[in-house]
Amino acid sequence: MNSLDWAVLIGYFGVMVAIGVWSHKRVDDVGDFFTAGGKMPWWLSGISHHMSGYSAVMFTGYAGIAYTYGVTSFITWSLPIALGIAIGSKLFAPRINRLRSRLHVASPLEYLKNRYNLPTQQALAWSGMLLKIVDVGAKWAAIATLLSVFTGISLDQGIVVTGAITAVYCTIGGLWADALTELGQFVIQLLAGVAMFVAVVLKLNDKGIGFLGAWDEPALHGHGKPLAGPYGTVFLLAFLFIKLFEYNGGMLNQAQRYMATGSAHAAERSARLSAVLWLIWPVVLFFPMWMAPLLVHAQKPDGSDSYALMTEQLLPHGVLGLVIVGFFSHTMAMCSSDANAIAAVFTRDVAPVLSRRAREWGQRSGLVAARVTTVVFLGLSMAVATQVHSPAFKDIITVVIKWVAGLMGPIAIPMMLGLLRPFRRSGPTAALTAWALGLLAFWLVNYPISWQIEGGVPLQYQVSVPLAVSLVLYIAVGWVKPEDTPERLAVIARVNGDDDTVAIPSPADGADDALGAGQARG
Repeated sequence: MNSLDWAVLIGYFGVMVAIGVWSHKRVDDVGDFFTAGGKMPWWLSGISHHMSGYSAVMFTGYAGIAYTYGVTSFITWSLPIALGIAIGSKLFAPRINRLRSRLHVASPLEYLKNRYNLPTQQALAWSGMLLKIVDVGAKWAAIATLLSVFTGISLDQGIVVTGAITAVYCTIGGLWADALTELGQFVIQLLAGVAMFVAVVLKLNDKGIGFLGAWDEPALHGHGKPLAGPYGTVFLLAFLFIKLFEYNGGMLNQAQRYMATGSAHAAERSARLSAVLWLIWPVVLFFPMWMAPLLVHAQKPDGSDSYALMTEQLLPHGVLGLVIVGFFSHTMAMCSSDANAIAAVFTRDVAPVLSRRAREWGQRSGLVAARVTTVVFLGLSMAVATQVHSPAFKDIITVVIKWVAGLMGPIAIPMMLGLLRPFRRSGPTAALTAWALGLLAFWLVNYPISWQIEGGVPLQYQVSVPLAVSLVLYIAVGWVKPEDTPERLAVIARVNGDDDTVAIPSPADGADDALGAGQARG
């Protein structure tokens, strides 16, 4: 990097902070901070939803997969996300929006107290917060890894720089700042991605390699296979199922984008836009990564530094700075949205249970608490980021794929399926059983069982078994012990009806009414 690249990078940081300051004027209460007051246009929500699913992990961990295996990086990552969001645009997006408009909640988990009971809500809230700290920690480590390649600063210094700047704009501006910065980051990503795509095509032409003929080069042998290495059919199907839940609200931050729109229909449109972007745009971003073996030799065994090395070699100064800004924009978009989501969960779901004073927060004190919680969450995730390469976590892509995908299911199953009428019989017993045994399944499959198998349990089973266990138990326990009380059915009816005049169905088993009603109030 030279002075021009630094100027681009510093200018970007300045714009992000300025957007946060401007957004501060639009935040008057907790609802504005966490859900933009339900006033976000559908197209801005869709772009924000799309951008909040990226991070620099794409340019490190997934760049390594693309470098090693080729197009399977798209087939087993962004394609399942696009399909999952498209399905969720009908299944989940409108219902999640009605959580805000009809139940008047500001956190995606806030409704669980009435849908199940307080212990269930707290279990999902605490485990969701802890998982997000690890998840965002991996994102900070990814962007710091890239920053160290370009600037030579240490990983810890890179984590502190990116985390501190993100804390400024997302803390003062809330979800409005997140969405508006993500819009700017989308434009930057568009310019940087196209610049890199063109640079790679021109470099291939200089080497006498055509756009399509590149796939016949020996260095790209097998790169055209849709499924390769550990990323086979079982992994693809498991990942599609996981992403259906994760990117429609299971990881909380995407749920807020649906909640922020003005209506259920707008939330559905926003999800469709995000799905289209996930289907088209990653191809442009991945193409240079697929071609990387023809242009650079990765220094790291997993190839995670290939994209960074390629940008240094191919791009002129100034444009290089723009691409580096694109790296930052991905990570800051995801981490700021995660911070806002977790702040919502803590201030709305956890703090009132822990403290009587929190239950008495007014609009101003609640807003202050939300901002303080955001800073604390970012600080904890930055601390975790310094340990991502430790033996406990191994590396960035392990944390993102195995830990996040594997642990997300037990949390997301009760949260997401609890919105749908076909699962109305599943109450707190089903939810807590699915959650607890799903987490246990993750531990067993990834550690004791894996230790006993030569080569370990295959990745696709590490990430899919916990979700499958949670899903089966959630359904089975609901049928064995139905807990569809009138109070819980009323919640489901409110988020499923197309208008405010909705009928409340009768419980499947009236004998459980008294017990279920007591649990719902608890």
